[in-house]
Amino acid sequence: MSFEQFRAPWWQPGGHVQTIWASLCARYQAKGAQPQPWRRERWDTPDGDFLDVDFSSHAVAANAPTLVLFHGLEGSSSSHYAKATALACAQRGWRLAVPHFRGCSGEPNRLLRAYHSGDVDEVDWILRWLRQGAGGDLLAMGISLGGNALARWVGVQQQAAAQLIQGAAVVCAPLDLVAGGVSLGRGLNRWIYTPMFLRTLVPKALGKWQQSPGVFDKAALLRARTLHEFDDVFTAPVHGFKNADDYWIRASAKPLLKQVAVPLLLLNALNDPFVPAHSLPTLSDVSASVQLWQPPHGGHAGFASGAWPAHVQAMPQAVTQWLAQWLPAPQQNNKEI
Repeated sequence: MSFEQFRAPWWQPGGHVQTIWASLCARYQAKGAQPQPWRRERWDTPDGDFLDVDFSSHAVAANAPTLVLFHGLEGSSSSHYAKATALACAQRGWRLAVPHFRGCSGEPNRLLRAYHSGDVDEVDWILRWLRQGAGGDLLAMGISLGGNALARWVGVQQQAAAQLIQGAAVVCAPLDLVAGGVSLGRGLNRWIYTPMFLRTLVPKALGKWQQSPGVFDKAALLRARTLHEFDDVFTAPVHGFKNADDYWIRASAKPLLKQVAVPLLLLNALNDPFVPAHSLPTLSDVSASVQLWQPPHGGHAGFASGAWPAHVQAMPQAVTQWLAQWLPAPQQNNKEI
């Protein structure tokens, strides 16, 4: 059971194509699978805000495991990987929960704060809330930004993480945020992906400025053309960091991977345009509880496979299979009979 040799179809050459194709062109379900609607709950946060959590609506047993999926930058339950993971969970009889980071559910949150890559406090209270209400075991999965936040939480918690989750999987996370941020600010990345992110990040930040005029430099925000500039103006000062460099260094999960004490899978494609291969962790960077999958292909949260136009089920199928081994045997495949 290894995803390490994943290869994209021949007609998807390179990391950029594999990233964009999976997001825009590939099916999120294998042929014949039926998509399911989401059921939304709104939770009050400990600091007086709200959070929207989408749950898969397929039928599960009362004691079914729950997989918690933390999405990527500006992602949501509508992201292709979330839809694909919902189908993988349905096939196993698991419940899927997708908590939306603040401002990502289609409605602005109340407070000035938004979300960031190292938001371990947010991850912590979400998992504790779900643990209280779950009838079965809890598993966690994070994609990209959400993956770094989850990996950092696992490292911070050390042995205490086992009180909440059986295991975790992190997919395409920029565990070294400095390397990832620099990569996104250069070459094709700067012209393809950065404008896509800023197209939604900047208007959201402007909404925060209207809530609290003068809290950051509005003119500098409007001049931002890279994620470093955006984080320097908004993300860092709003969330307690000195500047973008301080944020990227302090929020990176990579320095904490030696402290991980629960089963953790780190899956990164070697041709991910967001995450340079030289920045990926090696066995010397992680504890014995961490497994590394670094396939040659996949792009960033891509991993499309199969016949034209391809589908993105391969990754969630492989990841849920890996996670299942950490559950008690009766819960590994918990479909209702």
